[in-house]
Amino acid sequence: MTNKMMIAIDGPASAGKSTVAKILANELGYIYCDTGAMYRALTYEALQQEIDLENEEDLIYLLKNSEISFEPSEKSQRVYVNQEEVTEAIRQPDVTNSVSVVAAHGKVRKELVIRQQKIADEGGVVMDGRDIGTTVLPNAEVKIFLIASVEERAERRYKENRLNGIDTSLEILKKEISDRDYKDSHRESSPLTRAEDAVLLDTTRLDIQQVVSKIKEVVASKSILG
Repeated sequence: MTNKMMIAIDGPASAGKSTVAKILANELGYIYCDTGAMYRALTYEALQQEIDLENEEDLIYLLKNSEISFEPSEKSQRVYVNQEEVTEAIRQPDVTNSVSVVAAHGKVRKELVIRQQKIADEGGVVMDGRDIGTTVLPNAEVKIFLIASVEERAERRYKENRLNGIDTSLEILKKEISDRDYKDSHRESSPLTRAEDAVLLDTTRLDIQQVVSKIKEVVASKSILG
């Protein structure tokens, strides 16, 4: 049962979804699917080709002619667009500040959801994003919704950026995260909402391993019940 579970982890920007999902997948021996990286990869490619991010048809054409793939690595996961590694490029501020515009397009989300569901078809997958439990994997056995204060999330992003050589002030990051929250929760297509059967987990005062442990407890309880 456990090896075939689908685990959906949702939540706002910088709530710790990706970091937690990677560790959890590794400890459980599951596949990890970073859905946010797929949207970032498309955003990066669109910016590179100077495509209007508001033009849904042009974005769909670009997406259908782009291969987005992942490759595991010792530290995390490498991301590729048409065999070009974009792991670091998709985490730069220009992509971060534009991805919500791209992700708001219904046709873009529909195409990427199809790709994500194919990855999850056989189970044994941890997938994180903003609409995994509600739209992408509505039948997931485990659904987690992570939250944290804006201040906490801005601090996390600030530290992460410093490690990656990105210099953005803490106040700017707070505003960017607040703006991202609003955009994600108010978009017409699959807005950021907590699934009714998702376990709410506030990560504000928890370290990463504590969050992982709490999710593993939920997984274990579901496995016993199953």
